[in-house]
Amino acid sequence: MNLNNRPEADYNLCKGIIRRINETIIASSLALVVLPCINAQSTETVRALGEGIQAKSFFASAIDDKNIAWFLTDQGIVSYDGSKWTLHNKNRKIISTGLRDLAYDFSSYGPELWIATPQGATVASLPVDARSGATTYYPGNSNIMSENVFAVAIGKKGLRWFGTDKGISAFSERKWLTNNYTRKYPDGTFLDYQITALETSPDGDTLYIGTRGGGVMRVYRDDVDAVSGASEYASWGPILMPSDNVMSIHVSADGTQWIGTDKGVAKHTGYNTLEGWFVITKAEGLADDFVQAINSDTKGNLYFGTRNGLSLFDGTNWTSYNTDSGLSGNNILTIAIDKHGVVWIGTDNGVTSLKEGIFTIYR
Repeated sequence: MNLNNRPEADYNLCKGIIRRINETIIASSLALVVLPCINAQSTETVRALGEGIQAKSFFASAIDDKNIAWFLTDQGIVSYDGSKWTLHNKNRKIISTGLRDLAYDFSSYGPELWIATPQGATVASLPVDARSGATTYYPGNSNIMSENVFAVAIGKKGLRWFGTDKGISAFSERKWLTNNYTRKYPDGTFLDYQITALETSPDGDTLYIGTRGGGVMRVYRDDVDAVSGASEYASWGPILMPSDNVMSIHVSADGTQWIGTDKGVAKHTGYNTLEGWFVITKAEGLADDFVQAINSDTKGNLYFGTRNGLSLFDGTNWTSYNTDSGLSGNNILTIAIDKHGVVWIGTDNGVTSLKEGIFTIYR
């Protein structure tokens, strides 16, 4: 029988069987089962996570130089090396709860993960195990502005950025940089406008800061000029931001800034504050206007993770996917793309990979 011509009722029945088998897999901690359901649009396969890992919510991600995918989950730090899932919960220097964001860096010390936590910014040497070196920076042992860290980002030449509840801290070449933006943004600004996302420019020197209610701010090393929202520049002319509640930021290889908000996406080209704006919403092709994750691959495809599915833009056409297409969940929290072009989609109901049009669910 040609599976691509299978009646819709049979296809839905097959999907139901897969979901029931997947529930059994999780309950019994079996290592791996694969059953495909195929129709004209999608191939859905269901796999279990590694034995003993019960992670459900995948909310931050990074890919290291060995192409290992790293995730922050409701169970702590989890990795996947292409064949095995591992829960990294043996190192007592790294907290496993309340984790918020992570970034991969290869420094003079070797491969590292930087992790944003409510107790400071933690750097852990890879592989993350019981013997790995790990240090948490907080005001008691460093010049970081606050221990309450929401986001981290890596620039070039050892530059690391930290978004805290008291502002932006930067660390470069083993010393902390002094900020110079209080003349525009006094103490307390970031208490009112909580930092939600950090993203660096392709050259690594410029940082884009997403906030809740304050739009986007732009920092060059230790200075600030805002590009939207609370910026004093907003009074000079129109800035086409659909909302000042920024959920995600991605800067593509050509420097284009993609800003995900709770009311759509703002596309900004160039570096002039009042020029080059374009707004994208459901009317243009988004699955939903609440955009929580954005990423792009080497082919120039853009991926937008929303509260109601994944949207793919290839430069001309829009395609949206949801659980009926093969996603593990519609509420997408993070998107990472590995060195082989595999798209990793973290949701509040497991993680899904997308490769050459085929979805694989892990949960």
